Amino acid sequence: MQIDPLPRRAPRVSYRTGTAAGALAEAGTLAVFGFGSGSPAADDPRYVRVALESFDAPVPMEVWQVDAPVNCGTDGALQWSAGGGWLFAAIDLDEREHGGPSATARLAYEQLHRFVTAHDMQHVLRIWNYLGAINRGEGDAERYKHFCDGRAAGMGDFFAEGFPAATAIGHHGDEHGLQVYLLACDQPGQRVENPRQVSAWRYPRQYGRTPPSFARAMNLPGRDALAISGTAAVVGHASAHHDDLDAQLEETFINLETLLASAGLAAGFDTHSPLKTYVRHAADAPRVRDFLRHRLPGVPVLLLHGDICRSELLVEIDGWRYV
Repeated sequence: MQIDPLPRRAPRVSYRTGTAAGALAEAGTLAVFGFGSGSPAADDPRYVRVALESFDAPVPMEVWQVDAPVNCGTDGALQWSAGGGWLFAAIDLDEREHGGPSATARLAYEQLHRFVTAHDMQHVLRIWNYLGAINRGEGDAERYKHFCDGRAAGMGDFFAEGFPAATAIGHHGDEHGLQVYLLACDQPGQRVENPRQVSAWRYPRQYGRTPPSFARAMNLPGRDALAISGTAAVVGHASAHHDDLDAQLEETFINLETLLASAGLAAGFDTHSPLKTYVRHAADAPRVRDFLRHRLPGVPVLLLHGDICRSELLVEIDGWRYV
């Protein structure tokens, strides 16, 4: 009789200060992320310097750890690590070398697809996309829409079983830089949608030739953690409370709580559930921080300077909710 494998325990995600070398030296470290131009360099495939500046000082790192030894390496432009049934893969490309935002997104996803399908960890559960000047251009000429076109073209059957949870944010580094990284597993997760929102892949034509391709959240295989996609003040498919920061924050939290309920989780976040908050205007960061401290006392929140995929949206939140 075949015995089903035990569900994988979710990677532990934490924010901390210290050195990248110290975090990378710890047992089970799958990935480490530094944020902004001042983050240290590290010659290790598990380390990524994310092109988003932090409003926090000192700037914390993000650390992923699993309960197993970890191997790592590179494959062309890709860097990767794997351990305990989990796979991290990242790619960082310059659009000037690959024909612009659409062609570069296509290449990034083609290479990630090729790499992931060559390994046992083929269930992509969570993906992050960071690109420069995300809102530049009007209508279908907007850079984010070009990115969506290229992403879809590069996917092929990458997500035939369903889309992963995802984030797409504009960074303020080199405008030609595209960063994509993912978390995959050898066991599938369970996708979660928000009943207050139209599923992203069903957005109407007004949002571009190619709708975004992501689930609102993903229950990881052991159902011990929920990976939450970038969440903003969107109701149905429309942005709410244009240019009203406080109202957008309130609406975003309604969406987050609705996602938790849809995933079968109790309301609220705790000190073990790290979140990222992306803020469009640097001048808004103190107000956002005060709101979060009041609404989420003790919850680890990384506050980052990033542009939301719709120019009227001022703030977006993603992260992890552990059970």
